[in-house]
Amino acid sequence: MLRSLPGLSMCLALIACGQHGAAPSEQSGAPPAIAYEAHLAAGVRVPAGATLRNPHEGDAAVAKNGASLFTAMNCDGCHGTDGSGWVGPSLADRRWRYGGADGEIFSSIYYGRPKGMPAFGGTVGTEAVWSLVTYIRSLPLPDDVPTESWVGEARAPGTGASGEGKVNSGPEQRQAHREHSASPDPYLWLEDVHGAKPLEWVKAQNARSAGILKADPSYHKDYEAILKVMDATDRIPYGDLEHQYVFNFWQDAEHPKGIWRRTTIADYAHSAPSWDILLDLDQLAKDEHENWVWKGAECTPALKRCLLHLSRGGGDAVVVRELDLAARAFVKDGFQLAEAKSAVTYLDEDTVLFGTDFGPGSMTASGYPRIVKLWKRGAPQSQARTIYEGRQSDVGAQGVVFHDPSGTLALVERDVGFFTAEYYLIASDGTTRQLPLPLGADLKGAQGRNLVFTLREDWTPPKSQRMSKGSLLTYRVPDRLPAGGRPEAADTLAVLYTPDAHSAIDEVAAGRDAVYASIYHDVTGAIHVFRPAAGGKWSDSTLSLPAGGSTHIVAANSWGPEAQFRFESYTTPTTLYADAGDGKPLPLKSLPARFDASSLRTEQFFATSKDGTRVPYFVTLGRAPAGPVPTVLYGYGGFEISMTPSYSPNFGMLWLSRGGAFVVANIRGGGEYGPAWHQAALLQNRQKAYDDFQAVARDLVKRGITTPPQLGIMGGSNGGLLVSANMVQRPELFGAVVCQVPLIDMIRYTHIGAGASWAAEYGDPERPADRTWIMKYSPYQNVKADRSYPPVLFVTATSDDRVTPVHARKMAARMLEQGHEVLFYENTDGGHAGAADHKQAAEMWALSFVYLALKLGVG
Repeated sequence: MLRSLPGLSMCLALIACGQHGAAPSEQSGAPPAIAYEAHLAAGVRVPAGATLRNPHEGDAAVAKNGASLFTAMNCDGCHGTDGSGWVGPSLADRRWRYGGADGEIFSSIYYGRPKGMPAFGGTVGTEAVWSLVTYIRSLPLPDDVPTESWVGEARAPGTGASGEGKVNSGPEQRQAHREHSASPDPYLWLEDVHGAKPLEWVKAQNARSAGILKADPSYHKDYEAILKVMDATDRIPYGDLEHQYVFNFWQDAEHPKGIWRRTTIADYAHSAPSWDILLDLDQLAKDEHENWVWKGAECTPALKRCLLHLSRGGGDAVVVRELDLAARAFVKDGFQLAEAKSAVTYLDEDTVLFGTDFGPGSMTASGYPRIVKLWKRGAPQSQARTIYEGRQSDVGAQGVVFHDPSGTLALVERDVGFFTAEYYLIASDGTTRQLPLPLGADLKGAQGRNLVFTLREDWTPPKSQRMSKGSLLTYRVPDRLPAGGRPEAADTLAVLYTPDAHSAIDEVAAGRDAVYASIYHDVTGAIHVFRPAAGGKWSDSTLSLPAGGSTHIVAANSWGPEAQFRFESYTTPTTLYADAGDGKPLPLKSLPARFDASSLRTEQFFATSKDGTRVPYFVTLGRAPAGPVPTVLYGYGGFEISMTPSYSPNFGMLWLSRGGAFVVANIRGGGEYGPAWHQAALLQNRQKAYDDFQAVARDLVKRGITTPPQLGIMGGSNGGLLVSANMVQRPELFGAVVCQVPLIDMIRYTHIGAGASWAAEYGDPERPADRTWIMKYSPYQNVKADRSYPPVLFVTATSDDRVTPVHARKMAARMLEQGHEVLFYENTDGGHAGAADHKQAAEMWALSFVYLALKLGVG
């Protein structure tokens, strides 16, 4: 792994370093911190990218190489007794660290110049320094060495040697760092996702949990009921509209992995369409001895060939292969990409824009491609032309191409952060020019030359009036860009819709003839249709669909006038509506009722949160309950994702029909009231989402709907963080917890899976200020042995490479060691969805409902 060991002269030069002894204590005072500017002045070469993330985290072989290099450098003394840590100035804040996060250790080694010694980075290189970091992190911190941040005399520009300009950390930051670093994490070994020892632990926990839950008489009945509904052939076969076709991916008992198929739009209207099977994934998996999971497809404008995305086990990393639709066979020497978190799209019939893992440095710190290349058919991938490079600190970069009868509009999207992006127009010669859109523009599609986007922040373009966050806009891309510089936006912008304080734009899709938007008012929806009119204006009409539930855009045809929508509510089965282009949607297909809702009612209430904010939530329960009933409270509260009314056969059959109540909380952090509702719970305000959830729980009890012992909470992913944080903060409010594919260890989340990409949502725990607020709610750091918590079931998946199973594993292990009531179940497939097929999904949900019934007493 190392390029080379340093030469003899380097080793001799560092001998003096070994004379410094162990790290100084707080009583003895600290050595002076060396400012980052001083490192630059010394001519140190800075590694590419601003985000520091160890590419070899937990790799034993790399740690072994790092140990050899560490010994050769003869520096044990200045890195703590027996080389068990590293003392040096942090790049982040110039304060000295012993140990610290990977990025801090890297900075200390790479830039560090203790007692005037040369910085090591320019001598041994980035890869060698990371091997040292990997080695150091593999060693336990000794009890007798201080691990708290301390501050010396940091000489910033313009300060003297007497101490003026000293960088001070406040008591909260020092305490947060002490809590984070004072003792090693005893469950770090569980972060080795596929390691033999962690998987043995998983196997034992699975056996224990299955032995308890599957022994319940209800389990097998629930499992069969869920699987029957999931495999039912009378489900609505939702699809994508392309030209004259509807493309659909379908799973059932006969095809557990699924088939990809198509039929004509006209034939789709029949109750039993005549489907043309394009790919049988079960047969492909059998033939190739692979556990393929479908992740989608994209076709050329003429529908001759398609790029298929196939995952091994359901993770986000995919293999990309090209299929010839006429031959029903993979294209020999066609476009294909090895397993990676790739982004690829057709520019034309024989050209793709793509990004993938090209080797070291080609991916962002978040684990996504940062390089976009143009690849011509027939050429080797190595000859693909680079047209754009983002930064390692970005979330990622990808090509985005829109095709319709008017032509092709090709862009590069640079995701600077999770909620910020730049857009670049790709010219015919492959060059790129940045478009005059704000960082907060959220691109939704294109209608002709009109890019369609919403605003995450208020925006005042040059020579124009202010446009409010949450608004829906179009920007007409000029046919020719001015030579040099960027085009101005003012003359080519149009505002299609500006929501009020009670409204939000939830979904947007662009078709050949119109732009469609699902717009919600107090969390119930309607479909608006915007059509281009004379003079750059747009008309706005509302489709005639049922009210009081959710309205979703299923598909819009970029090559024709058709569009499809669906309506559902908590008690109304989903109906699919088709609009032929005349603005008069007709019911096309309906889901049969999966449970008797005649005795159920849904009501919307508002709870008052800690800061006075009114928080909406929906309650579905029997029309005349005899008193408080077992209740499941579900929430998410993150990433501007809205929890809108939905028809759930699982909750209907297994909870509502047995006398329970189902509640969905529309807390801040979600998108129910647009970007402002989301931003209200970002970063240092994360606690507001948890306050909202707790307010709903208290309101349910106040209204007599349930009692704390009867109240269970459920959430997945960010919702798993939500329920685990609430469990730790207010255990007395809840009777049981189901925590699915969660984030939990928020001090290490940026080093786990795709966590680095979510720093815009939660903050970066390696920044002292961020760590202070994260430490206040991070469940893993705040769960205590001397507190009583409601019983909890953790459900996760080994193949989840987004959040990973690490968070659930570590929290379950810690709580079990502390003596709490915990069950843990980890599916070996399924990715972040937790299940790769219907049987796995039925198992996950049956375990969850049996657990809730046992703990809350329903039915």
